[in-house]
Amino acid sequence: MSAILSLAVYLVFVVLLVGLLMLVTHLLGERHFQRGTGTPYESGVPVTGSARLRFAADFYLIAVFFVIFDISAVFLFAWAVAARELGWPGYLAAVVFMAETVIGLAYLWKKGAFDRGARRLAEHRERHGMGRAG
Repeated sequence: MSAILSLAVYLVFVVLLVGLLMLVTHLLGERHFQRGTGTPYESGVPVTGSARLRFAADFYLIAVFFVIFDISAVFLFAWAVAARELGWPGYLAAVVFMAETVIGLAYLWKKGAFDRGARRLAEHRERHGMGRAG
């Protein structure tokens, strides 16, 4: 019970501290409303257009695949660090994990998940009557 009570006291303290800091910065913060205050500024270069660009979902898919396989590499690195302590059961688990990762990679490759950009380029060239660059 004392652990829950101490956690509750800590939580209340943190919430009060954050609220107090927000209130102090609001009361003491500088306020100026000049014309250029709300405009974006990027290294002295004037804004030329909207920052809202549409990206195809393919870019996000590649990013998700990277994160998934990168996390797999992190798990394998952790296994490699503790390989001696884990023994044969740990080795077997790592082999199964690597096999699942390779099967997942092969599945994505077979489905053409990594060929999206090449497909889109080929479709663009075909649509506009352009030959292969070479």
